[in-house]
Amino acid sequence: MLALSCLMAAAMWVWVQKIAIPHQMAESAELGTPRGNLSDLYPRWLGARELLLHHRDPYAADITREIQIGYYGRLLDPTRPHDPKDQQAFAYPVYVVFLLAPIIGLEFLAVQKLLFWILAAMIAASVPLWMDALRWRASFATKLTWIVLALGCFPAIQGIKLQQLSVVVAALLAACMSLLSRRKLVLAGILLSITTIKPQLAALPVVWLCIWVLGDWRSRRRALFSFGFTMAVLVIGGELILPGWIGEFRHALAAYYQYTGGGNSILDVALTPLPGRIATAIAIAAFVIVTWQVRREPETSAAFQWTMSLSLAITLAVIPMFAPYNQLLLLPGLMVIVRVLSQTWKRSRLARFFVVVTAVAVLEPFASAAGLVVALLFLPAQTVQKGWGLPFYPSLAIPLTILALLWISKAALESGSGPLTNAGTLRQPATSE
Repeated sequence: MLALSCLMAAAMWVWVQKIAIPHQMAESAELGTPRGNLSDLYPRWLGARELLLHHRDPYAADITREIQIGYYGRLLDPTRPHDPKDQQAFAYPVYVVFLLAPIIGLEFLAVQKLLFWILAAMIAASVPLWMDALRWRASFATKLTWIVLALGCFPAIQGIKLQQLSVVVAALLAACMSLLSRRKLVLAGILLSITTIKPQLAALPVVWLCIWVLGDWRSRRRALFSFGFTMAVLVIGGELILPGWIGEFRHALAAYYQYTGGGNSILDVALTPLPGRIATAIAIAAFVIVTWQVRREPETSAAFQWTMSLSLAITLAVIPMFAPYNQLLLLPGLMVIVRVLSQTWKRSRLARFFVVVTAVAVLEPFASAAGLVVALLFLPAQTVQKGWGLPFYPSLAIPLTILALLWISKAALESGSGPLTNAGTLRQPATSE
């Protein structure tokens, strides 16, 4: 399995470097589309540098113009039909500058090289952290296999290539959940507050934490207190360096969804907007109800692990964007599924159907990438590049199939036969002192 995972990861990296990127470069040259440095970190880095070093408003139009020149290589021209719509404005909470402060004095080329290795290390480290949160005492070979696959999947490669802060948030969430499982509540609350640099990714985990804390207020309240205190420090600190930043952030976020055509979740795309929004409301309501039912479960229980994973899987389905790099948050849900796979397979035909569909969705990108890389050995590059998008085809399906199978796996956990259930089941919430 380790050897196979290495081959799969290598194929994905070669596909990105030798097929996907050359195709995109050729297409951009043909259409006159600017590429620039293609770093999603750049707008945040430049905004942080200008705010902290020169006291300029990162949300202002003049900073947005400077960001465009650095990111795309020139200003965007609305009269050019093939110019990107994304203005690359500073659309983050202002307190993200505190996280970026250590690197604002570096040249951005050095930042890019440094971040490549930092983000790769964060992805690799998140695997044992998620396993720790799930109380999975896996062998070294198993851990290494998961690390290789995590580093070799397209969401990870895209996140590293774009220097996406979603990778940082995913790693922080893994560390937070690992700390919670070890009863390090204060540190867990602090890390969770930092993940709110991406509010859309942190919202449901925060809701889950609040409900879980209410299940045993006396012994768990430190997690909520540390989260609230750190959030207050971040928000007030942001107000001190940029008064009125909250209003500016709201306007920047609204503009972002407008010029990127965002605002649609995966459920909206799969079901069309109105049914998608209804499904979103149902999914969130069901999540809150289930979380409330198991709120008294300890951090060592299967219920804790399952609802933690569910909060991230539902997040990917309901947030108004579907960038593949966010799918790193599906890692704990996939681990839960794998651990109870044999029990889930035996449950019903529906369970077996979703096992097969999920396996195909998750493995198809690796298989397609490998096929294209092999074809590159025998066919001209231009011919192979015509099929460059094959590994993208399951991108929208992966979050939904994992969410569905994770929900179905609840039955295996409730039966008390799965490997997660040695610490507690989902059927009868444990009482806490």
